[in-house]
Amino acid sequence: MNIPGLQALKRDRFFHLLLIIGVGLSLFVPFAPQAWPAAIDWRTIITLSGLMMLTKGVELSGYFDVLGRKMVRRFATERRLALFMVFSAALLSTFLTNDVALFIVVPLTLTLRKLCEIPVTRLIIFEALAVNAGSLLTPIGNPQNILLWGRSGLSFTAFTWQMAPLALAIVLTLLVVCWFAFPNKSLQYHSGTAGPQWQPRLVWSCLGLYIVFLTALELNQALAGALLVACGFLFLARRVLVSVDWTLLLVFMAMFIDVHLLIQLPVLQSVLHGVSGLSQAGLWLTAIGLSQVISNVPSTILLLNYVPPTALLAWAVNVGGFGLLPGSLANLIALRMANDRRIWWRFHLWSIPMLLWSAAVGFGLFLLI
Repeated sequence: MNIPGLQALKRDRFFHLLLIIGVGLSLFVPFAPQAWPAAIDWRTIITLSGLMMLTKGVELSGYFDVLGRKMVRRFATERRLALFMVFSAALLSTFLTNDVALFIVVPLTLTLRKLCEIPVTRLIIFEALAVNAGSLLTPIGNPQNILLWGRSGLSFTAFTWQMAPLALAIVLTLLVVCWFAFPNKSLQYHSGTAGPQWQPRLVWSCLGLYIVFLTALELNQALAGALLVACGFLFLARRVLVSVDWTLLLVFMAMFIDVHLLIQLPVLQSVLHGVSGLSQAGLWLTAIGLSQVISNVPSTILLLNYVPPTALLAWAVNVGGFGLLPGSLANLIALRMANDRRIWWRFHLWSIPMLLWSAAVGFGLFLLI
């Protein structure tokens, strides 16, 4: 059977890089493959698998075509459409989490490409930045905030208020940049595109399965929820299960194992033991820098062993989601779904300046507040 995504995995330079890094790190830390499965965050893997099935189900139902046609009629210019998509991505990420928001907006963006001329690669990059910016506002916007909120003892409102200045500054900045990045020219529609043929039954089934899946996650039964979703599609539309890019899960597994190996390096251990004595500026730079290497969620888990869950730490690890690709797992999801080899380096042309700006403005705001 020709598994979708397998050929792409063979050409996936980021996956190859993860494998090379893993082999290199294995030379400097104890070689214990039996410990690698425990290093993988299986809840994240299972959650991603459920979201991938549900998103693919909606995509194959044709509903994104219907929604896309309505949108291109409503937004006459490229700039207005881009601003709407970027703001929607940021807004959705505040209460649906950044990963879920991407699984909604990126497939829709790819559908828009079939209807009109838009710079899809650039728009997906901005959507990735948007979910990182929007998700930092609330305790449930991303995994690192969930961890910090649980440790801080703050109420939902108090935590949100704590994050609001940074979220407002970054989202406004992103919208301003988006204004200049997308021209105010009329959308050019593709001629001869057939009318949408969609399946309402499959769309409503996906909605029902999504509710089931979210309920399972709330009950801490992610595996059961994912199995229910898979069984649902097995009877409703088997082509969904075949069409999902399951190789994305392999990329995540490799990343988790690399992080597990990296944090065992003696030099990193010595640095972490000195974190508790750092100044505010030192902790700010350490949290951001560490996020660039091992992603902001593992960075949060590590740093919470040495420093309290302060607002400074919360701001820093969220800013660390910008910059290099590993900064946030949401970056990897968005760029992988785009299925464009050029997006991997183009992403950094926007994300690195966003990191530098957010780091400078964020620390200045923190000192003022």
